[in-house]
Amino acid sequence: MDEQPLRFDTKIAVLLRDDLAPWQRLNVTSFLVSGLGSQVPEVIGAPYEDADGVAYLPMFRQPVLVFEATKEVLRATHARVLSRALPRAVFTADLFSTGNDTDNRAAVRAVPTADLDLVGLAVYGPKGGVDKVVKGARMHP
Repeated sequence: MDEQPLRFDTKIAVLLRDDLAPWQRLNVTSFLVSGLGSQVPEVIGAPYEDADGVAYLPMFRQPVLVFEATKEVLRATHARVLSRALPRAVFTADLFSTGNDTDNRAAVRAVPTADLDLVGLAVYGPKGGVDKVVKGARMHP
């Protein structure tokens, strides 16, 4: 049987600043996508189960594309995401020095939008819209 690959009309994208250390890239990506999963329920698929009946948590129903960009491109992407009102999550450099959710939220709240020191951004939305907002970024190697 010749099955066609499943195509999605939406996209999940994570954009990372290109000067992050490998551990920071992984940490930022995991934090960012957790925000989308909690607020955009349609991105979550059904729970998993193995052949022995052991249950596992559901995950995203579609791939997450990870991009990287300069600080300037990340800032421009953030502005485009805001102008389109797409669901988004941010990670700022300040969050590397906090140790809990309360302090994370306080660190973001303390800085005006234009002054956020962005190191990562996750966005979800119609495929074409997400493609337009990540313009200028490149796929993560």
